[in-house]
Amino acid sequence: MAGYKEPGLGDRRNASAEARAKAIEALKAKAKAPVDPAILAERIAKAEAKEKAEAEKRAAIKQRREEEKAEKARIAAEKANVPPPPSQAELDAQRKALRDARYAARKARKK
Repeated sequence: MAGYKEPGLGDRRNASAEARAKAIEALKAKAKAPVDPAILAERIAKAEAKEKAEAEKRAAIKQRREEEKAEKARIAAEKANVPPPPSQAELDAQRKALRDARYAARKARKK
């Protein structure tokens, strides 16, 4: 009984060349195959629909970004128009004025 004979470099090279040639012939035959006009029209319609959907998606994203920008600008404008918080001295003066007003009201009730 004969044992297994491993293919040599020449055999592997020939097998690879044959496989490559076969694959190239298959690609050439596929490229030259006539395309049915109905199938071609369907593919074109699908591609156009996909393009349109992507364009709408991009437009929606762009609009959302613009809205976010406008919101940020509005918030920044509001922050710019907000008066600064009163200082501690101003707060103390307001409390003193309220206290004096209560004191005066109490005095007025007693009379």
